[in-house]
Amino acid sequence: MITNKRFQFLLPILSPLIAIISALIVGAILILLAEANPITAYTVLFQESLSSYFGFGNTLTKMTPLLFTSLGVLVALRSGQFNIGGEGQIYLGALGSTLIGLYVQGLPAIIHIPLALIAGFGFGAVWGWIPGYLKAVRGINEVITTLLLNYIAVNLVSYLVQNPLKAPSAPSPYSPLIAKSAQLPIILPQSLAHAGIILALIAAGILWVLLVRSPLGYQIAAVGFNPTAAHYARISVKNTIMLVMSLAGGLAGLAGASEVMGLKYRLFEQVSPGYGFDAIAIAFLSRGSISGVVLTSLFFAALRSGANVMQRSASVPVTVVYAIQGLTVLFIAISLAVERRIKTQSNAEV
Repeated sequence: MITNKRFQFLLPILSPLIAIISALIVGAILILLAEANPITAYTVLFQESLSSYFGFGNTLTKMTPLLFTSLGVLVALRSGQFNIGGEGQIYLGALGSTLIGLYVQGLPAIIHIPLALIAGFGFGAVWGWIPGYLKAVRGINEVITTLLLNYIAVNLVSYLVQNPLKAPSAPSPYSPLIAKSAQLPIILPQSLAHAGIILALIAAGILWVLLVRSPLGYQIAAVGFNPTAAHYARISVKNTIMLVMSLAGGLAGLAGASEVMGLKYRLFEQVSPGYGFDAIAIAFLSRGSISGVVLTSLFFAALRSGANVMQRSASVPVTVVYAIQGLTVLFIAISLAVERRIKTQSNAEV
């Protein structure tokens, strides 16, 4: 029986590392079953995504929406809410920035870019506020409402790009190009990396100050820890839930805005390849730490970025990467259960 206090202190740090290493080990077994060399495969995967110029640029591009959306999931978790609607909020944020990029013309970039970002944040925030209101006022479970709103958002964008927003003579559903003045600048020349990653890191820093160094952060944590006690402490639980869910939706909306403004420059039917669902895994893997979210977002982005190169160079199917992501989530869930049992046993001893 483990009672070592130092070991318990290190558990939140060790658990994610053990989960990732375990997932990579099982992934190596899958690579062996595919009759490939796991060392070669992992070398190609991480060299391409982290050490090569263009690969690292691609990693930063994929990290941007993952980081924005993961921050949204994390801030909701701090208040005890489960935001499963990041995918739909990405779509709404992409729609908001697209409308500003298409229909607001003649503005300088210094005004047009912030305006499009605000629209992306606002559309996502509204989509997050809806389940927040339903939870706070009507008592409807936010997991159900955020999940169902994903399908509404995806199908809404699909309808729009197939009908009123479809570009003339477009061979597939997508909108016209947004204005040049609404496009985010490239930060690594001749790569896909754009200024969205800088904005995402700034958002992470602001969120850290908000959650750790401000009265609002205390209020959010109090609601998440014990809503009843927070109510008796004269904290408006309902308003806090709606505020937090709006903030979560707005951050995910910025993920969609960055995809349109920094990468695709138009609204496509498939805005996100599942970033909203990856963000849930990232937030849980990071154990509520904002720095952990940044590092885990980088890890997941590196997996996505190097997957195709690994397939070409090491003859390993891309699906192995998705298996590694799923295994990481599985192992972190197991580690959380083990950690809870260790703490329970330790408390029983005391």
